Amino acid sequence: MQKFTLKSTLPFITLVVIAVAAIFVPTLPNFDEGKYNVADIAWILVATALVFLMTPGLAFFYGGMVNRKNVLSTMMKSVVAAGVVGVLWIVVGYSLCFGDSIHGIIGSPATHLFYKDVMSGKPWVAATSIPKGLFSMFQLMFAIITPGLVVGAIAERMRFSAYVLFTVLFSLLVYAPLAHWSWHPDGFLAKMGALDFAGGTVVHISAGCAALAGALVLKRRKSHIDNLTTHPANIPYVLIGTGLLWFGWFGFNAGSAVAANTLAVSAFSTTNTAAAAAGLSWMFFDVVRGKKPSVVGFCVGAVVGLVAITPAAGFVAVPQSIFIGVFGALVSNIAVHIKATKTVLDDTLDVFPCHGIGGMVGMLMTGVFATKAVNSAGNDGWFYGNSAFFFTQLKAMAIAVGYSFSVSFVIFKVINVIVPLRVTSDEEEEGLDASQHDEKYVQGTLLVATPNGLKEQEAMH
Repeated sequence: MQKFTLKSTLPFITLVVIAVAAIFVPTLPNFDEGKYNVADIAWILVATALVFLMTPGLAFFYGGMVNRKNVLSTMMKSVVAAGVVGVLWIVVGYSLCFGDSIHGIIGSPATHLFYKDVMSGKPWVAATSIPKGLFSMFQLMFAIITPGLVVGAIAERMRFSAYVLFTVLFSLLVYAPLAHWSWHPDGFLAKMGALDFAGGTVVHISAGCAALAGALVLKRRKSHIDNLTTHPANIPYVLIGTGLLWFGWFGFNAGSAVAANTLAVSAFSTTNTAAAAAGLSWMFFDVVRGKKPSVVGFCVGAVVGLVAITPAAGFVAVPQSIFIGVFGALVSNIAVHIKATKTVLDDTLDVFPCHGIGGMVGMLMTGVFATKAVNSAGNDGWFYGNSAFFFTQLKAMAIAVGYSFSVSFVIFKVINVIVPLRVTSDEEEEGLDASQHDEKYVQGTLLVATPNGLKEQEAMH
């Protein structure tokens, strides 16, 4: 039984205080049905649900790749953000991202504190055909999955309570500023002319760089130091997770058109094409390097392709998305190989090489292949004669990388003073499923033919 301490009760006390304070916030829905487009509302409702589906998809994707004794703890970290960020967003998160801009740096917390005027106010300036409340819920799903992406780098050794605190601080201090800079019309990256259609900077670069910071602060697992070979706990989970992520990503990217229009169709098409090309690129390049084609290889490659196309999805044409997928997967594959053979970095599931570098490639490829022929609100890239836009993207990428890594590094260090980041060596050896959650992942059984008939045997992987 866990000891009763102030630290152990503080999260519950905080939630109770928020719940009581929320009672006294006078916010009543007052939608003017006549000024919205019902087709756009229907599509963004679906897209919002699709993006939410990516969070359990990520849990399966990560949970299938870790050691069997850490499956549940990894999946739990991936999905707990739905609760933490889901409440934080209503209290202040949406306001920090999309509230009245304070010098292009952050939204005013007072604008929509406790969701003030979100359900009854004017629609968001870039999504006038849908209620602001729907736009907010769509954006919430991006905020939920972003800290979940970091889980892959710190898996198998980070204390659950420390991760929950990280989710809060990362959402407030890293995600919210980047979202405001990139997606608020008055954000300084947006005013600079940088383009990020669906989150290459805000989601993937921020999470990838936070993952790198976390891996450095947490240091290596004992199994990594001892150079022990570990096998994925459940490869079918990885395949299921990939399918859910791919499916949900259509809402992620096509939904970012915030309307049921031809731009959504184009973003949908580039998303699928890049993922398909990247999955093949990763798998075929593995064969060139002497490996056999694998389920995990194709799945990881497809996800990298989805990452790389995310900032470009609504700005580039479909044919060019093939190149983005192939090139993005190739770069990330090489980065994973370099990390494994030339460094001692213990990024458990290669979050930085896949999401961080994949997001960087996507930002730069947007600077190369973006065209106003696809989106008149965008820009022409270097491929179409506008090299200046490429360097704008490069500058925005550098700012996002520097900020998200440095602030995340400080966050991890500060948390370690408040709550120990790492589990003890004994807890790590026991596995985080048991030591952190008092639960156990039970592998399935197989019926094996023997001379004496069928015999149950633990499923191997």
